[in-house]
Amino acid sequence: MNQEASHKYAKRIEAVCDYIAQHLEQPLTLEQLSEVAHFSKYHFHRQFQVFTGINAGKYIAMMRLKRASYRLVFHPELKITDSALDAGFENSESFSRAFKNAFNQTPSQFRLTPKWEQWSQQYTKVKLIRRDKVKVELTERDSIKTAVLEHQGSPTLLNQSIQQFIDWRKQSNESSVATSKTLGIPYNDPNSVAPEDFRFDLCGSIKQDVAVNDYGIITKTVPAGRCAVIRHHGPHDQMDDKIYQFYREWLPQSGEELRDFPLYFEYQNFFPEVAEHELITDIYFSLK
Repeated sequence: MNQEASHKYAKRIEAVCDYIAQHLEQPLTLEQLSEVAHFSKYHFHRQFQVFTGINAGKYIAMMRLKRASYRLVFHPELKITDSALDAGFENSESFSRAFKNAFNQTPSQFRLTPKWEQWSQQYTKVKLIRRDKVKVELTERDSIKTAVLEHQGSPTLLNQSIQQFIDWRKQSNESSVATSKTLGIPYNDPNSVAPEDFRFDLCGSIKQDVAVNDYGIITKTVPAGRCAVIRHHGPHDQMDDKIYQFYREWLPQSGEELRDFPLYFEYQNFFPEVAEHELITDIYFSLK
């Protein structure tokens, strides 16, 4: 299979994953999904597993539980029963059994003290990679004063730090998520450093230095200057391919040089408020 044919083939699987994300509340059958992919229903389940590393039924269940997990933790005002129904379960008891089988915690336990590291291990089994052609634009950015929570440790524990940062934003109202920018700055590549050495700044834009607080939030600045930017549509864990394409293809051919500042993300919307395939993230690379 040549590269163009392989790309078209993969796009058919991606279309199925997008369809699943759009219809998580509804019954989903192999017949429906094979029609979306334009594959024979007799072969679809094997074709899907080759590209994702997981069968379609398990993928659907894991995507439903993933959204439910985020709602449990980041939207504590929602009832567990509502999360169960949204995840396609008839009642909270069947939801609780499935949740515990997947993550070794009940929904109630996960809401109070989520074991994000164990949770993350379940999603490393899903290996869908979108090989979209990277579109790079050049822009000029003003400096951005930010409130920062410095995360150091395994990427699988990043959601734990996100919880802490969200709690500070809600408590302080110094960087409201509705009116402020939300950024993330990885200081190294999680694929190439020991988990304990991974560093990532969680940032919200602010107008003045942050007040003294008990959350570990400090003030930093994202510098002004020229940047290359890529807009990514879809799950955050699928950004790596675009980033590597930038370094491998665009940068050497562009004649540009990078400034001594890490790449950073600006998040335009958030999961689970939107489906994962509807997430929009701008990836910035600082240029000389």
